[in-house]
Amino acid sequence: MAFWAIGYGLMFGSNTTGFFGTDHFALSHATSWDYTLLLFQTMFAATAATIVSGALAERIRYWPYIVAAMLITAFIYPIYGSWAWGSTYNGTGWLKELGFIDFAGSTVVHSIGGWCALAGVLVLGPRLGRFEKKRAKITQSRRIEGHNLPIVALGAFILWFGWFGFNGGSTLEANTDIGRIILNTHLAGSAGVFGAICILVLARQPIFLTGAINGGLGGLVAICANCAYVEPPFAIVTGLVAGIIVIFGTVLLNKLRLDDAVGAVAVHAFSGTWGALAVGLFHKDHFFDLKQLTIQAIGAGVAFLWAFPMAWIMFKMLSLIVKVRVKTSDERKGLDYTEHDEIAYPEFQQHLLHSGRD
Repeated sequence: MAFWAIGYGLMFGSNTTGFFGTDHFALSHATSWDYTLLLFQTMFAATAATIVSGALAERIRYWPYIVAAMLITAFIYPIYGSWAWGSTYNGTGWLKELGFIDFAGSTVVHSIGGWCALAGVLVLGPRLGRFEKKRAKITQSRRIEGHNLPIVALGAFILWFGWFGFNGGSTLEANTDIGRIILNTHLAGSAGVFGAICILVLARQPIFLTGAINGGLGGLVAICANCAYVEPPFAIVTGLVAGIIVIFGTVLLNKLRLDDAVGAVAVHAFSGTWGALAVGLFHKDHFFDLKQLTIQAIGAGVAFLWAFPMAWIMFKMLSLIVKVRVKTSDERKGLDYTEHDEIAYPEFQQHLLHSGRD
């Protein structure tokens, strides 16, 4: 609703300045095509906001996250989107005018969501027990395993299938280009899995299911920018490099003691940035084009310089106005119970079923 009321107009409304749209807010009495575009773009906006939810899982309060999601979809995401994609009606965005290319949102959707997630991770701090401390110094990190790996895998397959609509639908028309777009998407995702597995094997690490899945998601993220413009071999290279970036990015965040619960920053921010740069390397009309690569780097850099500070300020302000992080006791009990008055895992939470709330 926030995107419908404000975000869509800022992103796609008439943009004569190159910085934001000025009409088509709270869209009504419009054409059927306008409504179709609004529906499709609402899913992109929702993706940017929900990237943040994964990174901050298990310690953020529910209502502050809802407020953050509204601000991201109404303001942070659409403003950058207006620069890179606007406008549908009149004028254009300054990055688009510069020549920045992002076909299906490697930067516009995924990097923006990933940088917002990183800001939230910094403000909230790590989950309880994630990093061991001795004498106020962190000595080691601990993995916090997910509850159900088959559900993780099922979620990845659903995402993967949805990506065909995400990228294929970005043509905004039904034509034969969709075949290459979806093929490149599929190949890049597969190559991302392969790249992640190769790095884990070479590093003599276990082939974690979550690592392989995140590698695949990184490949899918990276190819968004270029899926309509590359030949299949370079889609594979794009995805392969993204899978490697995800593994190294996850290690980097761990070294920096930043607790991203699902690896969202590595998957979306880091792989999205790589996807933007890959346009300047592998685009069939801009093959290893230094000028295009420079433009892509500018677009990716601006995404960080816009989204990260704005999201950091947003989370800081929320933390001052309302407490953003749950209490230590609530984190131990589980947010399903303390934030929603429900029991998500009754087989492990029998004590909560037979006791009242504090």
